Amino acid sequence: MRKLNQTGSMLVPLVIAVVLLLGSLGFGMWAFLGRQDYKNNSDAKAKVAAAKAVRAEDVKKDAAFAEAEKSPLKTYTGPATYGSLTLLYPKTWSAYISEGSRSANVVDGYFSPNFVPDIQSSTSFALRIQVVSSDYATILKSFEATVKAGKTTVAAFRAPKVPGTLGSVVSGVLDSKKSGTMVLLPLRDKTIKVWTEGGDYLNDFNNTILPNLTFVP
Repeated sequence: MRKLNQTGSMLVPLVIAVVLLLGSLGFGMWAFLGRQDYKNNSDAKAKVAAAKAVRAEDVKKDAAFAEAEKSPLKTYTGPATYGSLTLLYPKTWSAYISEGSRSANVVDGYFSPNFVPDIQSSTSFALRIQVVSSDYATILKSFEATVKAGKTTVAAFRAPKVPGTLGSVVSGVLDSKKSGTMVLLPLRDKTIKVWTEGGDYLNDFNNTILPNLTFVP
């Protein structure tokens, strides 16, 4: 009986030790696999973040290159009969301009990057210019309905290089097909209209076109 008791008493600690050892091994394996999973996920996340950073830098460089390519600016000057309307625009743009037409638009211009598409299409142009035969008050009044409907806003505007002439800037719905930002300026019994369609070229419009626009009132 004494030998059995001694053997049994020795067996219990051994079993406990084995259980503890197996538990330690299991915990160690769990911790190792957890660390590996975290490392693998961290590496994957780091690669994704690095790829995004590279793409963002490429986009930034492309944008800077595109801006640099716009200079030096081109110049358009219209007929003296219609106020010698003059503006500067990026050299990467092309223009189609009709002057002296017998229609209501005595100057009618279309500007677009690279080439000018079909002017009869629904394309949104980077820049449009017109000198129209109607007077300023009549043209401005044509926006009353869309202003009342909340589709268009109108604010006072003075061209930086022609501060003596008070005009308006119209933003929102311009007609039944187009939206954008348009500047209206009185020119004797006529009206100058300069606008951009959509919003893709609004920065060019605000930072290049309008600051350099001149005419003889």
